[in-house]
Amino acid sequence: MATLDFSNLTTQERLDLIEALWDSLDAEAAPLTDAQAEEVRRRLHTLDEDIEHGRDASELLADLRRRHG
Repeated sequence: MATLDFSNLTTQERLDLIEALWDSLDAEAAPLTDAQAEEVRRRLHTLDEDIEHGRDASELLADLRRRHG
């Protein structure tokens, strides 16, 4: 596999690339480990128990982009 140089991309372009790569992954091709699945269950349970303190993913991403973008 060839090495790619992304140093010419802006931070926003890198974030967009990461998002596009993430979205392109097939969930079945990279299954969760038992530990990861347990962590997902734990977090979902926590969210269900304390729904008022959660954040919408789009709000979180927008906040991260404002601070680091």
